[in-house]
Amino acid sequence: MDQACIDATKIAISQGYTHLDGAEVYKTETEQGKAIAASGKARSDLFITTKVSTASDSTADIPSALKTSLKKLGLEYVDLYLIHSPWFGSDDAATRQRAWAQMEEVHAAGLAKSIGLSNFLPEHIDEVLQTAKVKPAINQIEFHAYLQRPELLAYHKKAGIATAAYSPLAPLLKGAPGPIDDYVAGLAKKYAVTSAEILLRWCVDQDVVAITTSSKEQRLSDYLRAMTFKLTPKEVKEINELGEGKHYRGYWTHKLPEGNWR
Repeated sequence: MDQACIDATKIAISQGYTHLDGAEVYKTETEQGKAIAASGKARSDLFITTKVSTASDSTADIPSALKTSLKKLGLEYVDLYLIHSPWFGSDDAATRQRAWAQMEEVHAAGLAKSIGLSNFLPEHIDEVLQTAKVKPAINQIEFHAYLQRPELLAYHKKAGIATAAYSPLAPLLKGAPGPIDDYVAGLAKKYAVTSAEILLRWCVDQDVVAITTSSKEQRLSDYLRAMTFKLTPKEVKEINELGEGKHYRGYWTHKLPEGNWR
């Protein structure tokens, strides 16, 4: 049992965070469940996301996988359930379509209020939409100033699929030094916040849900300030243009090699 995970989740809830994002493969659902139970929060006040693992056989029986996750979380349903990646099983359209049909089953059963995808590219989403009865609500992707993915975001907008960003702070935590550093630092001074909060706000101002992590109480508190100000369109554009000067991908590099920045 990871007590640090329990403590960090409890702190986040106590500070006002309501969306908790997890996944089967993270192996923290039990800890999340304990923190949720200890929080005293009404279930309706929280938005819980988890993901079916594509690194195991879980996608072969998604209803069973979700029921196992719910048991660990101590919940009767999740608000959002995602397929963690498009790469699993036979890695073909039929496999992804069968998995999505099972996602629709858990949605119909009320075990997941909404269903969606993670790390899917346009061609993968096309395959799902060919047979889908319920359209994916969201696609959670790596997205930050050094991995802007305009083609994918435009696809989401046209299809009516929301975008969520994981690793939005990569330019600070893994991609530094880089071309946005000085400009973002200047904006942080202007708005009396941190550079991290500028990058979170940069996502929000592009209609992208920002998802990040921290076990530090002060950082969790600071990140909430990202919702108290707004960047100008010119500032968003400047970060975009500066960010195009560097490319960085932290995840799925074995599937999307360097040079593929979609």
